[in-house]
Amino acid sequence: MNIRNYNIFFHTHTISGIIICGLLYVIFFAGSFSFFKKEISAWQKNTSYTTYEKDQHSYDYLLDSLKGGMNMHGRDISIYMQRTGVGAYFNLSASNDSILNKENVAHLAAKKKSEGGQPTKGRRGRGGEDSKYFNYDFVKKSSGDYATNYDMGEFLYRLHFLAQLNEVPIRMGIAPFGYFVAGVTSFLFLFALITGLLLHWDKIVNNFFVYRPFNKWKTVWTDMHTGLGVIGFPFQFLYAVTGIFLIINSVLVLPFSNLLYKGDTDKMYQDLGYSRNVTHAYSYQPMEHNVRIADYLSLAEQKYPDADVTRFFIKNYADSNMHIIMELEAKHPKSFAGVGMVDIRVHDQKIMHEKSPTQNLTYVDWIKALIYRLHFGDFGGLPLRALYFVLGIMGCLVITSGILIWLVARDKNNVLPYKRKFNAWLANFFMAVCLTMLPVTALTFIAIKVSPVVDQSFIYRVYFICWLLFTLYYTLRKSINRTNRESLLLGSVLAFLVPLTNGIVTGNWFWKTLFYRQTDLFLIDFLWIIIAVIALTAFMKSRQFFKNLAQQKK
Repeated sequence: MNIRNYNIFFHTHTISGIIICGLLYVIFFAGSFSFFKKEISAWQKNTSYTTYEKDQHSYDYLLDSLKGGMNMHGRDISIYMQRTGVGAYFNLSASNDSILNKENVAHLAAKKKSEGGQPTKGRRGRGGEDSKYFNYDFVKKSSGDYATNYDMGEFLYRLHFLAQLNEVPIRMGIAPFGYFVAGVTSFLFLFALITGLLLHWDKIVNNFFVYRPFNKWKTVWTDMHTGLGVIGFPFQFLYAVTGIFLIINSVLVLPFSNLLYKGDTDKMYQDLGYSRNVTHAYSYQPMEHNVRIADYLSLAEQKYPDADVTRFFIKNYADSNMHIIMELEAKHPKSFAGVGMVDIRVHDQKIMHEKSPTQNLTYVDWIKALIYRLHFGDFGGLPLRALYFVLGIMGCLVITSGILIWLVARDKNNVLPYKRKFNAWLANFFMAVCLTMLPVTALTFIAIKVSPVVDQSFIYRVYFICWLLFTLYYTLRKSINRTNRESLLLGSVLAFLVPLTNGIVTGNWFWKTLFYRQTDLFLIDFLWIIIAVIALTAFMKSRQFFKNLAQQKK
């Protein structure tokens, strides 16, 4: 490689990498835990879902109970099922009956006034709208809003694409601030990956098998960075590409909506399968008989036994022009990309529209499935998710070793003192942000077990305040070596305390959950034990490493 190309690749790799390293570490670390999102949620609630048997009649029982507290007639109801089948998100619109809607809103306002409260707002923020959004757990028979039912699995999942930054009152075009930052990070990460591979291409085989732990620091970090980077390159490249499409897809497809759909983005997203804005006229005539949702779910299961219903929509509830729309997803052993839907008019049981989830798959179906399945790793079961977790943590090590290479390369006598001071401060800050995520995450897992009330604000306070304090402390300490060793030691101790605290508080010790085949609860305790052992081993090895290095210098 000629020197000009080498310099271009080197500076592009270095600059893009150091700009995004802190954010990228957060994305990889939180994303690795997100592969066990449903297990973390079950662990926090101390309720195993592995032995739960779905009962389709639960939806009818819930809708019947809702009738006792609100007038359901004419509403559009959207139900988003969780993959475990133990819960669902319900979104009830205002009634399509204009007269009834006014009565409902007036009744709601009067009720709030009598209780001394303020008029409610609908989910979209329109004052007085009689809509409702909630989550329901079919195992515990309990409901609650999003903030009340917020759990650690949801927190880490959303942290991995920086959704918490959406609270910042800045919008970058049509994208919220957090999504925009995550999208830009993924885009720059793609540049760093490609230029890094080009830099090492000529010596990729030789350098891959070389590791010199007792050489100078830059050599140690370079060997680690190169070796793990090459091993994890396919995985990291996959995540950079799929992450870009998943996070900023609205920006990428905007030119096509103007060109092919004349600005009609709703029609475009409907053709892409991202929305079901199907409208059916409201007839103002009541349905003559009761409708059982379980009958239609059973019909879908019988008609498509190799698929699961993931979402269904009820249009014009209890009206004579009531429709039930079910979205289906083929089971992965049967079809990698199968999605389908059935639209049934209730009063005469006529199927208005139907698409098989296992046959006649479109190009859009395959592309969407390829992006989603490869990104979330949900097509290969627990072994694949475990492999994704390990590769994600390897990505974290690549990032931290890259920061250290950057620092050592600039800590030279020919660099101006103020630049060396700034470089040292920046590297200390980035390492403090990255390395303290382990003890902070373990500490938050402990906190959600000992606290009687856990909601969104509680998790935010514990995680972000502890993270801020740890980051400030280790940044001011100005010792990356101590930051590394103490984070490993503290992380290992807290990781050991996670299953210990869970056993003391709930009585569900990990050997009991294993015996009763509650694999989702056992998995989280076992994961933290493995993390604790590895972190403690790394701490002991690092101490021995520095002792040997000090003796060699003497």
